[in-house]
Amino acid sequence: MVGRGSRGKYRQLLRQADKIGFVSNSFEIGPVQIGGGRLFLIAGPCVIESESHTWKMAESIQRVTADLGIPIIFKASYDKANRTSVKSFRGPGLAEGVRILGKVARETGLPVLTDVHEPDHCEIAAEAVDILQIPAFLCRQTDLLVAAGKTGRAVNIKKGQFVAPWDMNHPVEKIRSTGNERVFLTERGSSFGYNNLVVDFRSLAIMRNLAPVVFDGTHSVQQPSAANGVSGGQPEFIPLLARAAVAAGVDGIFLEVHDDPANAKSDGANALDLKLLKPLLESLLAIHAAQAISQG
Repeated sequence: MVGRGSRGKYRQLLRQADKIGFVSNSFEIGPVQIGGGRLFLIAGPCVIESESHTWKMAESIQRVTADLGIPIIFKASYDKANRTSVKSFRGPGLAEGVRILGKVARETGLPVLTDVHEPDHCEIAAEAVDILQIPAFLCRQTDLLVAAGKTGRAVNIKKGQFVAPWDMNHPVEKIRSTGNERVFLTERGSSFGYNNLVVDFRSLAIMRNLAPVVFDGTHSVQQPSAANGVSGGQPEFIPLLARAAVAAGVDGIFLEVHDDPANAKSDGANALDLKLLKPLLESLLAIHAAQAISQG
């Protein structure tokens, strides 16, 4: 339920969102146009498990997307600082992770994205990657947002599970206050009781009046902290939600992809199996093309 103080803003944004093709502040990240009308993909493993595995995933995903002609941004995290359990694998850390991601960026030519959790990490990570991602739990952390914005790198802000879509204007303005206009938003579901998330697809249209919007099809099927110290998931619903998001007019799709989800060191329960990536992208591209025809 929308509170009284928010109803006017909500109705105004929803009226604006009727223009489903509207995208504000489009920009380029290397060969990828963010918000330019062409569907793009952010994909990769949740965390850097090893240098060899990161390379394998980057090359495999690049082959699939090259065959389909879909622009790709590779993602992997050097540190998963918000794991449920203190015993969970977090990654190789800042120094080693940045080295690996920088090498992937240089040798594949792909734009690369990684999470940042602390303001002091932003400048270091920005030396190696093209996009700094603000985790959903940290989307209101002013110092982190400002530090990321000041690097001049593009910034992807994940909408907090606890934040209304129209309130994401505040994190966006924190980035823009630094003079950095290269910001976009990612929807990853909203808390719905304990250990469950739901997606309000109205949020995609509402947030597109603030910045280009990406839909996270894998974290949206996550069941936070639901599996005895780790998060569970329902990956069978990834294709359904991703198709719905593309039909709703989203700018890009975010997918955590793994070649062996059952043995992934982080978020395997909600990861997309690598072998399912191509057929899913084929269906998404078909929906996107049909939508473009209907709007034309």
